[in-house]
Amino acid sequence: MKLNSTYRRLWSLTVCALLTLPYYYSQAQDRKSLSLKEAITLSIQNSKELKLSKTKIDAALASVKTANNSQLPDVSVSASYLRINEPNVDFKLNVGGNDSSGGGSSPKVNSVAYAMASVSLPIFSGFIIQSQKASARYLAEAAKLDADKDREAVIQNTINAYSNLYKAQQAVTLVQENLKQQQQRVGDFTNLEKNGIVARNDLLKVQLQQSNVEVSLVEAESNLKLANIAMNLLLGLPETTVLDADTTTFEQTPTGTKAASEWEQIAMQNRKDAAALSARERAATAGIKAAKGEYYPSVGLTGGYVALTVPNALTVTNALNAGIGVKYSPSSLWKAGSKVTEAKVRLQEVQVNEELLVDNIHLSINKAYQDYLVNQKKIDAYQKAIDQASENYKIVKNKQENNLATTTDLLEADVANVQAKLNYAFAKADAVVAYTRLLETAGILSETGAETGK
Repeated sequence: MKLNSTYRRLWSLTVCALLTLPYYYSQAQDRKSLSLKEAITLSIQNSKELKLSKTKIDAALASVKTANNSQLPDVSVSASYLRINEPNVDFKLNVGGNDSSGGGSSPKVNSVAYAMASVSLPIFSGFIIQSQKASARYLAEAAKLDADKDREAVIQNTINAYSNLYKAQQAVTLVQENLKQQQQRVGDFTNLEKNGIVARNDLLKVQLQQSNVEVSLVEAESNLKLANIAMNLLLGLPETTVLDADTTTFEQTPTGTKAASEWEQIAMQNRKDAAALSARERAATAGIKAAKGEYYPSVGLTGGYVALTVPNALTVTNALNAGIGVKYSPSSLWKAGSKVTEAKVRLQEVQVNEELLVDNIHLSINKAYQDYLVNQKKIDAYQKAIDQASENYKIVKNKQENNLATTTDLLEADVANVQAKLNYAFAKADAVVAYTRLLETAGILSETGAETGK
């Protein structure tokens, strides 16, 4: 009896464990339906590249503030108290008295205390300050434009990753469906082989085909897991989150009627990297003006206050001063030339980069445009291929059942049918990616990329 009760207790624990296992597994993996628009929003919020771009903007704005502060007055205050020995003090000035010998006792001086305050306001510095302020503003503008360009790149990377996730899910779904068909075919051929209707060799062929499809399913599931992990990293989600891409996202492929030349004009007007280079060119021009400013003297307003106390000897208070100061270094005539040359070289570098970018825009626009056209044509071709492969499979299957086609012909037709469906699903996703890449190349993905996810 005791042994039976022990068995019953073990059986109860086993049943409880088996019932709670699916619950714990579902808790370990969260499932999330994800639209493309939501994916773009999450990627922008969690992008490390955009966080780095933000720090560059902050640094550029800090440089602007530093340049603006250079035009503010410089104020300095200093004070000292000094202990000294008893010096020999001999006043040469006649401070009063009738002693013709000019002799007298010297005051005992053993300390000195003084305080000074000065204010200097630059009036003219050879346009250096104004040029440095302008250069800093242009560089801050370029940093913001670089961040906009990085934002477009993040959006495009998100669309690429979402497309890969969608294609991996489609592959798993289609292979699973095909595996069910293979399993059904193996069952049918097994019964036919037992009844002597088909040869053993034909049964082995369909069994081999089933094994190949099982291997394909394992590979497809592995690719799906990798695509899921990549998407989670991009969006900042836990790695255990199982994402389900919206299958309707790629159902309607975008179409456009613009020619490549029109896209190129749009790119010239909207590319953020082109605008950033233009801002850097203006900054470099301001840098040349700042370097040339060292050829000129600097002029400023000055003012100050001095208080001095020498015990038993001298006290000075309310000593105010104000005036205009001029500073000029003749050595700048031969020293500033190298700085001007360096600034001109930086301007030339920016101008060469602008020329290179124009060539790059021309090439990249045409490549993106051709990729877009090719993918549009692929969709039409693969749609026809699906109809053709499906009809071919039906014909071959009918012939095989009537001993007019071999099992090999049937299996080849089946593979062609599945491949046509995969090609069509992939082509629809690739068409959307090609179109958004064209938008990115034209510099307008930020404005229209969110609409792609609707």
